[in-house]
Amino acid sequence: MMLHVAWAGFAGAKRARPLPTLPLNRNIATLMVAQLIAVTGVTSIVTLGGIVGETLAPSPAWATLPVSCMVVGIALATVGAAYTMSRIGRARGFALGALVGCAGHLTAAAAMAFASFALFSLAAVLVGVAGAFAQQYRFAAMESAPREAAGHAVSLVLVGSLGGAVVGPMLAVGGERWIADAPFAGGYLAVAACCLAVAVGVSRLRVPGGEQTHTEDGPRPLAVMAGQPLFLAAVIGSGAGYGVMILIMTATPLAMHSVDGHSLDSAAAVVQAHVLAMYAPSLVTGFLIGRLGVGRVMGLGVAALALTLGVGFAGREVMHYGASMVALGVGWNLLYVGGTVLLNRAYRPAERFRAQAVNDFSVFGLSAAGSLGAGFALHAAGWFGVLAAASVPIVVAAVTLAAVRPGRWPGTATAGGAASRPRRA
Repeated sequence: MMLHVAWAGFAGAKRARPLPTLPLNRNIATLMVAQLIAVTGVTSIVTLGGIVGETLAPSPAWATLPVSCMVVGIALATVGAAYTMSRIGRARGFALGALVGCAGHLTAAAAMAFASFALFSLAAVLVGVAGAFAQQYRFAAMESAPREAAGHAVSLVLVGSLGGAVVGPMLAVGGERWIADAPFAGGYLAVAACCLAVAVGVSRLRVPGGEQTHTEDGPRPLAVMAGQPLFLAAVIGSGAGYGVMILIMTATPLAMHSVDGHSLDSAAAVVQAHVLAMYAPSLVTGFLIGRLGVGRVMGLGVAALALTLGVGFAGREVMHYGASMVALGVGWNLLYVGGTVLLNRAYRPAERFRAQAVNDFSVFGLSAAGSLGAGFALHAAGWFGVLAAASVPIVVAAVTLAAVRPGRWPGTATAGGAASRPRRA
């Protein structure tokens, strides 16, 4: 039934458009490298967050708090990150975010040295704040490419995450013994050094329209902008994808290692496979959006999340965890890239920073709720309880896509509320 409803949301694509030239330029190449380092930092926190938390936390129920703190940090800083860039531009904003990330990983290294749960949680918040700035990489990529190549631009930047998916878990586990009496601190110091290099690189970006602009078609009231069907579909789709992904990803290493007795190496390998599955589809997601339309691609994302639950309920061996997490990563990618492209068609140029802030705050607010609830759900209801909780946002996203049907709506609205020119989503 869920797959049938999701498929109904695909309607609207009549014929494929010619594929645009891949928009790889200096800006996007720099953003790809910056994304690689950002994902390296995030995966290093995610891989060890629950395991370190269980060792240092006052109660097992609080074991996933550091990962939750990271997601909360992203959610709380999204509005501030967008506002900062609207005032000082993308380049300086990204450099500031990278420096915050450097501070966060230095704090994580100190937390390992002092065996401090509070300090590690603070480090996760700082990494989250840096992540809020890094979330804007995809918007800068779209601003650096022709509008018809927006999906390809977002995908290219996310391809940079493939390196982070490999390096992050390697540093997290491999850095365990680099510094005596400070397990895992060495890996966090290495990421801090990379963040410094990113700060230098992104400070040289030249993004068109990187600061707030004023056009004849001024911004509309917030309720009008956010109440558009396309805007709602973009936010709900991305929010469901991110919320479900964070909920399950946060609980998985703890469920595998501490509940089911699988090795730390197995847990790290599953996280690594998941993160690779999150970003590897970016090699083709832009092409899929061009061929199938964004509505169909997002519907496929919902179907992949449904598959995640099916495999998760089937068993609790490493192969079940691994296959479920791979499906989870694919579903996240299709919904996240699709939602980003769809959002780009729902606001005017003068509204972009506000629209991006509202979108990311909503998406990461849902993600924070999922992450905060993961430890408690696992502790109270077990792994199957976590999967059952994840089914709710999946159903909501499926129904929303079926009701809105993005393919039947035009593109970016102008002052009169109509599209500047009809576009198939």
